Amino acid sequence: MLANDIPHLHVPSSPTVSGDPRNGGTAFVAVSRPDFDQDVYRSTVEQVTADGPIRWTSGDRDSAPTLSPDGRSLAFLRTVEDDHGASRPQLAVSPVHGGEARIVTDLPLGAGAPVWSPDSTRVAVTARFPEPGRYGSSVPGSERRPTPNAEAPRLITRLDFHVDGAGYLADKPQQIVVVDVSDRDAPLVRTALTSAPCSLAAPAWYPDGSALLVIAPRDLGVRETHDDDLYRVDVTDGTIDLAVRTEGSVSSSTVSADGTVFYLGASHVDGRLVAEPEGLWSAVHGSDPVRLTARETVDVTGTPVVHGDDVLVAVLDRGTVGVRRVPRGTTAPLQLDELPSVLGGRLVVTGFDVDGDVLVATAATPTSPGEVLVVDLTADGPAATGGPARADADGAATVQAAATLTDYAAPLRDTASAPGVRRIEEVTGTSADGTPVHGWVVLPKGDGPHPVLRVVHGGPFGQDTWAFFDEAQVYASAGYAVVIGNPRGSGGYGLEHGRAVIGAMGTVDVDDVLALLDAALERPDLDASRVGIMGGSYGGFMTSWVAAHHGDRFVAAWSERAVNAWDSFAGSSDIGWFFADAYVGADPEEQRRRSPLTYAAQVEIPFMVAHSEEDWRCPIEQGHRQFVALKRAGVDASFLAFPGEGHELSRSGRPQHRAQRFEHVLAWWAQHLPVTPVA
Repeated sequence: MLANDIPHLHVPSSPTVSGDPRNGGTAFVAVSRPDFDQDVYRSTVEQVTADGPIRWTSGDRDSAPTLSPDGRSLAFLRTVEDDHGASRPQLAVSPVHGGEARIVTDLPLGAGAPVWSPDSTRVAVTARFPEPGRYGSSVPGSERRPTPNAEAPRLITRLDFHVDGAGYLADKPQQIVVVDVSDRDAPLVRTALTSAPCSLAAPAWYPDGSALLVIAPRDLGVRETHDDDLYRVDVTDGTIDLAVRTEGSVSSSTVSADGTVFYLGASHVDGRLVAEPEGLWSAVHGSDPVRLTARETVDVTGTPVVHGDDVLVAVLDRGTVGVRRVPRGTTAPLQLDELPSVLGGRLVVTGFDVDGDVLVATAATPTSPGEVLVVDLTADGPAATGGPARADADGAATVQAAATLTDYAAPLRDTASAPGVRRIEEVTGTSADGTPVHGWVVLPKGDGPHPVLRVVHGGPFGQDTWAFFDEAQVYASAGYAVVIGNPRGSGGYGLEHGRAVIGAMGTVDVDDVLALLDAALERPDLDASRVGIMGGSYGGFMTSWVAAHHGDRFVAAWSERAVNAWDSFAGSSDIGWFFADAYVGADPEEQRRRSPLTYAAQVEIPFMVAHSEEDWRCPIEQGHRQFVALKRAGVDASFLAFPGEGHELSRSGRPQHRAQRFEHVLAWWAQHLPVTPVA
């Protein structure tokens, strides 16, 4: 894969399923494809059966397909232009067995993912509603629609006023919209059901269709809070009542047929706000929630799905994300090894849906950014009885009792400029204090010895995985061996591992980063004398820190969207008002001690600072300060700034910017770490 192969990255969304796609049933996904010519992402809804996928909708910006419970209709989002030329995703509904799609909303800033009512007559979505005179809306009493730089000033009185990727929050609260789609002659819906004083998220229907369960900040956001609760919204009049008071945050929920609420969330009872794994919880109205998965070993993600006497959840585990069963009747939190595996192996499940005894999932593997898999939940064997699947010796993905219905990675193998997928192999090592370290090396073609890039992930409570990683593939295709892995502070290895860097950034995590590199360098096909380091966000922090303290190990560094100075990060980042104190502490001297900027003058290797101009997670001043300090210290430093991009540039930025970024990365390493050794 080369930089210009980004358009070959075809990635399916979370699926929706009715029946068994292998036997008369069907599944739908939206498939995203980068478009270089228009510099946008195209997305089409595709129907997936035993014969593979076929395009199902005519639009090229269709997303979030969801089948109605009766299997007769499909709701999805279609991006359309409004009367003023702004493109917004609106709710569309179409018969599954033929017929034109109907747009049923005209919401000012567009709609969120659809959620069907149990009787298949209504669809709930979230939508943001702007203050008059903002985001293209008209000024009260006038038809004037100010441009963004001509809007009225914002009066901000809270700390939780903005977030990367979404922008300012208080002037466009998110509400719940319910659309009756049974009336084909009804006018377009333009208004919300709710008028809450805060944003509401993730609606889930009650079984009788009388209400929705939603996530909202504690006490409906009357003050800044890190805690969420679950609220019942009456779909007749939009009134909101507390349903479940939680122990912390909530990311998703579902309501079972008997009214039991199952939700995914993290506990804040000990005052910790970071590196806290999410668990599966159950609750009934008016009772305290009960945690069903062990905080020490289980970290869940996605949305829970009730199946018989179990709840199915996606679980992080040592660089994988699989689906496991949690018995509904458990009386004590279950450890990871007590949860039977439904779908596992060397893969990362990105979404799943269940109909009857059939589970359909989308998952990334070592050889694909995403495929559609189907599992029989009644099957005997490892998929039903538990225990992770194991991979074969060459690193191919082993999937438990699952059939793969798609081959979205075919263009990467067959028609890319550098066709084929580079091999990934597991690496384990031992840190300075004896702690095991786990990771991988992605290998270029040939016998080597290859120059090496140590790439550090963000977070820190994130994880590198077995999944296809476009960055590693591009660098390996250019001739570099790429070492990735999960130092302490990462997720997927238990509570203690994730919390090891709280109050200790730049200590044991550095030891682990270097220990994994040393383990990889024991391979004869890697050249220990030619190594570079790079990373983004927390990985950028780590790059800046290591370049100052262990620069003799590397020929050059590339630090991207990094935290370089905790003091200014605390006051400029969207999460800085709590994140810096949570990981480093509030003492200004300690923040300076833990800031790479403090040690910029110790850097002696060539150093690239890369940043996006609209990054609100790690604001561009973090890059500016580091670059200026390096230049003043006489370091061979450069600064690369991307206009119009936020923190997610490398993952979801404009296709052209992503390709240009790769070109700059490879040019940097070609200059400082050429693939062919300099004689």
